[in-house]
Formats: sequence, structure tokens, C-alpha cells
Amino acid sequence: MSFPEDSASCEEGLIRKPLLPPKGKDMARTSFRDDSASSEEGLIRKPLLHTGSWYRMGSRQSSNSMMESSPQILRESISIYLCVLIVALGSIQFGFTLGYTNPTQSDIMDDLVLSISEFSIFGSLANVGAMVGAIASGQISEYIGRKGMLMIASIPNISGWLAISFARDTSFLYMGRLMEGFGVGIISYVVPVYIAEISPQNMRGVLGSINNLCLTVGTMLAYLLGLFTPWRVLAILGMLPCTILIPGLFFIPESPRWLAKMGNFEDFETSLQVLRGFDTDISLEVNEIKRSVGSSSKKATIRFSELKRKRYYYPLLIGIGLLTLQQLSGINGVLFYSSNIFKSAGVSSSKAATFGLGAIQVIVTAIVASLVDRAGRRVLLIMSSSLMTVSSFLVAIAFYLKDLTPESWHPALGILSLVGLVVLVMAFGLGLGSIPWIIMSEILPVNIKSLGGSVATLANWLTSWIVTMTANLLLTWSKGGTFIVYAVMSASTIVFVRLWVPETKGRTLEEIQRSFR
Repeated sequence: MSFPEDSASCEEGLIRKPLLPPKGKDMARTSFRDDSASSEEGLIRKPLLHTGSWYRMGSRQSSNSMMESSPQILRESISIYLCVLIVALGSIQFGFTLGYTNPTQSDIMDDLVLSISEFSIFGSLANVGAMVGAIASGQISEYIGRKGMLMIASIPNISGWLAISFARDTSFLYMGRLMEGFGVGIISYVVPVYIAEISPQNMRGVLGSINNLCLTVGTMLAYLLGLFTPWRVLAILGMLPCTILIPGLFFIPESPRWLAKMGNFEDFETSLQVLRGFDTDISLEVNEIKRSVGSSSKKATIRFSELKRKRYYYPLLIGIGLLTLQQLSGINGVLFYSSNIFKSAGVSSSKAATFGLGAIQVIVTAIVASLVDRAGRRVLLIMSSSLMTVSSFLVAIAFYLKDLTPESWHPALGILSLVGLVVLVMAFGLGLGSIPWIIMSEILPVNIKSLGGSVATLANWLTSWIVTMTANLLLTWSKGGTFIVYAVMSASTIVFVRLWVPETKGRTLEEIQRSFR
């Protein structure tokens, strides 16, 4: 690993041979130094979009004294946490999109004179757009990188919110929802993959949980702002996360594993060194990642016939299964229409109760983030699904009893359903909210990650569309029956996890993927 030596000897090399052009084997080393030399002129060898070369200029124009005096400052200012928090702005956008329909339903229906079925179409169109985004995200991100894909995702998100804010009929309303869904579909795949690829093995669970934490923050913000903000203004506010994300992407490095897969080993080592700290020995991790990607070229693809091999079909089926069961639990139906559910249960301040639900989800998700790398993925998934099963049955019982008991019982049954919904949301945040995305980003082999990740994300959004589209109709048919269906799906998740999902805690991505061979 020659990175520290190059940085240290940069100034000496430039003074000794200021005018000599690079020759032969010295080409790579000399061009490496030239980046440092041109930093004062603002010139960069690689596009900012790919490598975030601003940090290369800052890190390499220094001498030995700088490297000795400020490694801690560099670690703090260019840390892995900063990278995760910047890309997690996309997750906030994701959550805001999910939460937008909840507090705005009655206002949009009144202003634009929509029926319940027309508003249900509006809510579900985000899922349709996300399915298209999911299909595109995996393959395209393999060619332009994770950062480039997030840049692309931000544009339709911003445009979609603008279209909704100026809507005068269903055409602009539907078009805007479809566009923001497309952007969110890309974000839902790229953000967890980027986080998994930059994270050390002992922090991958914690950092991966930040993705879902920011998603719940975005949902809660939509609930909170929706209490006192008109729906058009709320749509304008929905643009902010992606508007901040675009410039933020220029301040973080590209995924080192993607750079290695593309054969760009110099930038790969630079990116990894920045993420781990400039005084950290990364030679072992470099060698392991190089071994992992060495067997496949940067344009390697697999034939469908090869998916019959266990190393490919097994992790793919696990990823698809977890992300599908996550949505079949009915959580998006509950979150999209919780205000109406609370109103049906007899809760007077339904919007305030919905905001409380979002706040609880944020708190639970924040607590769980510290447990993922301690308790393990499987344990949290089983606990989460078990509690969701019980709480869904509790809500179903409350609604059934409301139809069979005198009106004097209704306040108590309203409290029972409120408790059930709170436990349901808390249980979802305990594991089923974030861990399926973490596991999907961990288990897929590098040469099917784009295809497999796109298929798994597509399955998630397709199921989410079905749940969102049918939630209002099911609740109209039978509120108790709806939650019985959700309870059965949560119980199925327990069986699936116990039988087929492996534990990935404390293992490198390369170790996890080798275990399926």
C-alpha cells in the first residue's frame, strides 16, 4: 500500500523532477503525484462525480508534518459517518414521499374534488414509479457508480414535487407522484448498497440502520408539517432533501468496492483510505476486496442458466423473500392511511395520533440501530415479526368488538386499537423495517448484485403497490379482516426467517458471499 508514501514524498518528487514526463512503470505513480501538484490550480484528474476528488487535493498537497499533526481532524471531517448521513438524505426523501399522503388526503380530495379510488391511485403511483426506478437502478449504477445514480434520482424527485405543488387536476398530480416514485425507487436500492459497500464489518449493521432511521425521520416530518402546512406548501418542502443531496454528493468518495469492480484500483485504494482514516493500514481489506472482484471483469454478466447454482439463487431468493414479506405485513397501508384508521377507531385527534406514531417509529429505529451488530439480524427479525403478529391480531379484535358491543365500550376499544397500532409500528422498527435492506445489500454476490438487487427492490415495490392500492378498499370491506390478513403475513415471516435466513453479523461481505458456494 503506497498511499502514505506517495503523500509524504509528493513535494520531494515534484522538486526533484519538475519537468520530466512520466515513463513506463512510473506512469501511475507520477500521475498520482500530479494530482497533488495541480490541486493549487483547481485541476482534478477524475470527474468529481466519480471519486470526490476534492479530498484527494486536500489530503495530498500536505507534507509529513501535516500528516502527523492532523490525522484525527481528517478522520472527523471526512468520516464514514459523514458519507452515510449525506446519502441518507435520500432516505429522508424516501420517507417523506411515503408519509405525504397521510396528512394531506382530505385536503387534496376536497380541493381537487377526488373520489377515494382516485386518491388511492395517487397514493399507489409512487410505487409504480418506484418499480421502474428499481428496474433501472441496478444495471445503470454499475456503469455510472452509486453517486452518479443518486444524482440522477434527485432530478425526478425535485421535478415531481414541483408538479404536485402546481397541480390543478389529476394529470399533474399523478405525473408528479409517478416521477417522485421513480426517484425513490432508485434511492431505495442505491443507498443501502452504498452504505454496505463503504462500511467496516463491525459497523455495517449500525450504519445500515441509519438508512431506515432517516426514512422514519422523513415520514415523521411529513406527519408533523402536515399538521399545519397546506398540501401545496408541503410538496414544496418535499424537494429539500434531494436539493441538499445533490451538492453533498461532491463531498464524499465513491464506493471502493464499485471502483475495484470497475478495475479502477488506484481510486479504489484512495477511496478506502479516506473512509478508514489516513493513518489506518488498509492492506488486508484491499487484498480481500481485490480477491473478491478478481474473478469477474468489470463488465461481467451471468446467464440465466447460471442462476440454478446455489451461490446465486439462494441469496437472491432470501433477498426477494424478506423484502416482499416486509410489505405484506401491511405496514405501508397502516402508515399511508393511519389518520383514517384512527378516525374509524374513535380517536378524536387522528392527525396528532399519526404524528405520535411517526415519532415512536423514529425513537425505536434509533434504539435498534445500536443493537443490530450486537443482537444479530435473525434475532431482531424474529422478535419484530412476532410482535407484529400479536399487535395486528390485537387491532383486529378491537375493530371486531366495536361492531358487536354497545357504544359505551367504544372509547376503551379505541384505546385498544391505538395501543395495537403503536406496538405494530414499534415492532416494525425493531427489525422488519431496516434489516431486510441490510441483508439484501450484504448477501448478493458482486457479479449479480445489480441484477439481483434490482429484482429484489422491484419485488418490494410491487408488493408495496398492491398493499397501498388495496388498503383503503380492504379497510372499507372489513377493518378487522384487514388486520387478520396482515397478522398472517407477519407470522409467515417468522417461519421464513427461522428456516432460510442466515446470520450475517460480524462477517465481511466477502465471507458472507463465499458461504453460499
